[in-house]
Amino acid sequence: MNLRRLPLLLAASLLATHAAAAPQAKNIIFFLGDGMGPTTITAARIYKGGEDSLLDFERLERTARIKTYSNDFQTTDSAPSMGAYMTGIKINNDVISMKDARAIDPTKDGVDRCGAGNGAAAPTILELAKARGKAVGAVTTTELTHATPASTFAHACHRDAVYTIAQQIVPGGAGYNAALGDGVDVLMGGGRAHFTPRGAGNPDGRPDGRDLMKEFAAQGYFVATTRADMMSARVGRKFVGIYSASDHLDYSLKRRAEQPTLAEMTAKAIELLSKDPDGFFLMVEGGKIDHALHDTRPKDALAETVAFDEAIQTALDRMRAIDPGLENTLVVVTADHDHTMVLNGYPKRGNPVLDVLRDYASGEPKKDADGKTFTTLVFGNGPNRPDVRADVDSKTALSNDYLRETGVRTEYESHGGGDVKLYAAGAGSAPFKGTMENTKVFHLMKAAAGL
Repeated sequence: MNLRRLPLLLAASLLATHAAAAPQAKNIIFFLGDGMGPTTITAARIYKGGEDSLLDFERLERTARIKTYSNDFQTTDSAPSMGAYMTGIKINNDVISMKDARAIDPTKDGVDRCGAGNGAAAPTILELAKARGKAVGAVTTTELTHATPASTFAHACHRDAVYTIAQQIVPGGAGYNAALGDGVDVLMGGGRAHFTPRGAGNPDGRPDGRDLMKEFAAQGYFVATTRADMMSARVGRKFVGIYSASDHLDYSLKRRAEQPTLAEMTAKAIELLSKDPDGFFLMVEGGKIDHALHDTRPKDALAETVAFDEAIQTALDRMRAIDPGLENTLVVVTADHDHTMVLNGYPKRGNPVLDVLRDYASGEPKKDADGKTFTTLVFGNGPNRPDVRADVDSKTALSNDYLRETGVRTEYESHGGGDVKLYAAGAGSAPFKGTMENTKVFHLMKAAAGL
């Protein structure tokens, strides 16, 4: 080696390292398919287009495998897994974006009982983006106070502290999360009861009597309760849309006309946020995937996954129109945990994934060891384990409301503890590869945006 050239080589290496680490992403869109484990992705792909097809998000350039365990459990719940993505630390089950906090049940009154000396708020990437002057938003098909969205903008010692979580996002009011600055710019989801006073027509309303929807309006927010309201909103004001009075949003297959689709909410959020010259951070959750799997309703779970996929493609189309090549935008798609659904029993190729299994040669339904038919998709646990199995026919298996059989009888189907998939594209996406801790995703997003 020419020793006289060594300083130049070292300088070039340092410059290359610095360039590789330099912030690239002006915008980040983080998509979370709640409960969307690998089997759900495979089944949704077959449901949408057949075995040889792909969901749109599966075409993204970067892929990784994500470990999901929480600080205290092998199998996580949604609060600490989303908290890991948002804060970069391992969190205890049921805790919302708090470091070293133990979960304390709010005893059904929806008020946080954390107490002094029980952990500390961990800064979220949404809060960091807001502190840098970026516009920020959170969109979900669940209640806005649910574990996943809450972990982007709130801090509590239990996910069920819904009234405390709600007041943390209303600027100027008691209990507001000051780390949100002048407020989250776009909020969309369900669960209006947690924002409105309790009364005869609102039994799950706030026991403190506050009307947070009116407080939002007083702070300059455009307040929407229907799809039509949302569509009429214009750039220039903060926005909150809560499209269900007392619960999560509807399943896609049963959605009422007054509720927007996830794709429509995503498009509107991008329209409102993308006008900020400093860029934006947006979290979008397909939360009803998880609910359908807990209820052992795979048809709804697959339809929700397809709706989630449509929202992602909508976002990619919108962003590529304003940021060709995603040179300034990082898109990340992942899940918080798996479920116990499996695709089993050697089904014939081309057989509907929701159907009973059929013999390859004859096309007749296959039978188990007891001579009974069975479906391709079943669950490891849940409430639907019969003492004596009966035949299942195609009409039943393919219906919207058929609840799948389960192996172990439990009160409800649980999460699975397996790894989940991650897909990424755009600015700063190159490091998303291999098998990673869920906490690393936060640090990679943070580095990509220079936060």
